[in-house]
Amino acid sequence: MSRISELFAKKKERVLNIYCTAGFPKPDSTLKVMKALQDNGADMIELGMPYSDPLADGPVIQHSSTIAIANGMTIAVLFEQLRNMRNPDSPLGVGGVSMPVILMGYMNPVLQYGFEKFCKDAAAVGIDGLILPDLPIHEFETEYGAVIKKYGLDFIFLVTPETADERIKKLDELSSGFLYAVSSSSTTGSDKNMGDAEKYLQKLKAMKLKNPVLVGFGIKDKPTFEAACKYAGGAIIGSAFIKALETNNSVENSVKAFLDAVLA
Repeated sequence: MSRISELFAKKKERVLNIYCTAGFPKPDSTLKVMKALQDNGADMIELGMPYSDPLADGPVIQHSSTIAIANGMTIAVLFEQLRNMRNPDSPLGVGGVSMPVILMGYMNPVLQYGFEKFCKDAAAVGIDGLILPDLPIHEFETEYGAVIKKYGLDFIFLVTPETADERIKKLDELSSGFLYAVSSSSTTGSDKNMGDAEKYLQKLKAMKLKNPVLVGFGIKDKPTFEAACKYAGGAIIGSAFIKALETNNSVENSVKAFLDAVLA
């Protein structure tokens, strides 16, 4: 059983997945942020691989990607930084991450790195799953899905309020770990009324899908987290967390204050 499956087996509701951009706010911030998230109540980490043309990301995450790229973050650098992620005795003092970690990014840099090499290296450092929003279903089924499975990685597809029911069922069937329910058809970080997504989330719950559902886009604080959890297994927070990291010099203090406010 994967770490993601183990998490959902133990925790059926209020799962909190936090998105952070690798290499932000500083070149060596990645593991410090991840460890602080684990120590302060997050259940899962969605680690963004910075890219110059992120289709689904709003201005806040785009800005963090720009900074991370300027900081020298690449896929190769990231894997080197994560080499001791699962080692509690890491000499850097930032190992011992035991919670599920997912890589989120886009196909272009992954293909440049080499898709199978990427999956192999991700698995080797202890990554549990992938989110690649621009990987089409057909290519997943005919080429890339088998490679992902070969290295024991979960793959998470996204669905939106506009996704047809049959396609939702198809994406749920192809996904493993969980299904990512985008709360509305927009980029990350946009202001949204979670009440507007209620019917959509109710529908997903009634469909009795194979995978647990986590809600993302527009989840930013305790009220929006609670609203998302009403009809789903939990939620994903990204842009609001990135903002919090940028406004405080101490990673540990930023993470603790943010998660305390969400989970209070």
